[in-house]
Amino acid sequence: MTETPKDDLEITSRKNPPQNFRKGALVRVNRSKYSTSLESKASDPTPPRYIFEGPGEVLTVKGEYAQMRWRLPVPDTWLRVDQLEEWSDK
Repeated sequence: MTETPKDDLEITSRKNPPQNFRKGALVRVNRSKYSTSLESKASDPTPPRYIFEGPGEVLTVKGEYAQMRWRLPVPDTWLRVDQLEEWSDK
């Protein structure tokens, strides 16, 4: 029988469960969550404004990632679900 190290338990307990977005949901990217993520460090240093303003449409969800389509002539993108929030036109 193997035991889980305490460090793994602490990391698991701190992790928030991702929100459930469905196909067709309108979302935008949460700036604070995105700016501290690995994805932002691997991307252009200045992200485009439209991802934070929204809306982006969820095309599909696979695991922790959602494929997004923006209402602009730009490629579809994959982002972690925990970096997304519901879009409202307020």
